[in-house]
Amino acid sequence: MATLVLVIIFGTIYSVVQQSQRTDANWPQIQLAEDASALLNKNQPPRMFSGTYVDIGTSLATFTNVYDLSGQPVTGSGYLKSSLATVPKGILTAADGRPYHSVTWEPATGVRIAAVTVKANGYYVLSGRSLTEVEKNESKTFLLSFVGGLLSLAVVVTYIALKSPAITLRLIKTKKKQSKEDTQE
Repeated sequence: MATLVLVIIFGTIYSVVQQSQRTDANWPQIQLAEDASALLNKNQPPRMFSGTYVDIGTSLATFTNVYDLSGQPVTGSGYLKSSLATVPKGILTAADGRPYHSVTWEPATGVRIAAVTVKANGYYVLSGRSLTEVEKNESKTFLLSFVGGLLSLAVVVTYIALKSPAITLRLIKTKKKQSKEDTQE
């Protein structure tokens, strides 16, 4: 029973911290996508978001791309293999009818992006950044939770082992006492 309780406790700790780390990975993309969307909604031209080059396959920098309603890249700073990164249309349209949509996007093997999409006036804005460092932190969190769980389990097992002889002695004494009482009757 104690083992189950420890697994639940340390599993919950890991889950809460991991989810917090992943959710926090959406900052500052939410702000960047919402700000770009606000400018597009004020009829600013989408080309104003170009000029920077971020290789999303290797860089940790944030990027912002603008896509037309059919999902084609228009302009932006996020490039993969020397072209503006293309994204599945569903990632873009998931922002329809809501303030924003966040997702983990894997545009290439080993490239994981915390992406946030906002719908704008005739466009979709996607802002993202690499999850490389976040996933390193998640791995450290898992390791710490696992080690903490094992150490806690070792303490429980040690406690039970140390208490066990005392329990055994009490049982033996109780049985001897009962035997004496039974013989005296």
